[in-house]
Amino acid sequence: MQIDRWLLQEYIAHRQPPTLRFYQWSPAAISLGYHQRRYPAAWQSLSYAGEPIDLVRRPTGGRAVLHQGELTYSIVTSVISGSKLAAYQQLCEFLIQGWRTLGVELTYGSKGKEYRDQADCFATATGADLVLADGYKFIGSAQLIRNGGLLQHGSMRLQPNLDLFKKVFGVITAAPSAELQTHSTAEISAAIIAAAADVLKINWQVQPLSSAELTEIQASS
Repeated sequence: MQIDRWLLQEYIAHRQPPTLRFYQWSPAAISLGYHQRRYPAAWQSLSYAGEPIDLVRRPTGGRAVLHQGELTYSIVTSVISGSKLAAYQQLCEFLIQGWRTLGVELTYGSKGKEYRDQADCFATATGADLVLADGYKFIGSAQLIRNGGLLQHGSMRLQPNLDLFKKVFGVITAAPSAELQTHSTAEISAAIIAAAADVLKINWQVQPLSSAELTEIQASS
């Protein structure tokens, strides 16, 4: 996520174009919201598949997210006019459209600020989140707005280990629908990139970070 933060800084400084990224976590990790100060002490010594679970802090808000069996997306672009909720829903349209091409229909959650009482980001679906028809919260998103630039990233829960979720959060969340597990991450990324090009009118080009850029990102962490 340090890369996401760096890309936002570079975009604000007009040194990088809008960016759209997809990534997964190895080892598994728990990311805390920027303002989330309270969490169980046991989270500092968790493990999964024989490896320690990293505990990191996001540059964006919200509650804790367990990054396992999921695909993370991030997008950096200009601030969108209107309310914060309107900005979320305008950006989330490319996620809705992308998953629709894969045969998955998503709608917005309807909860209010109950998430503040939850440790788990996926325990509650607000109007900034995307859910399936059965109410399963599939994509949780968060934003950081700074000096005219906007970073939005989120987690798409594809194949979460429910026993691990119970170990971390004390409860088992609903299992994902089988339809979410039939597509590879490459297929998912391609569908969402195409939708983002259509919705946001941006011609995305694959451009790996250079060695110099990776060194700069490492130095900024």
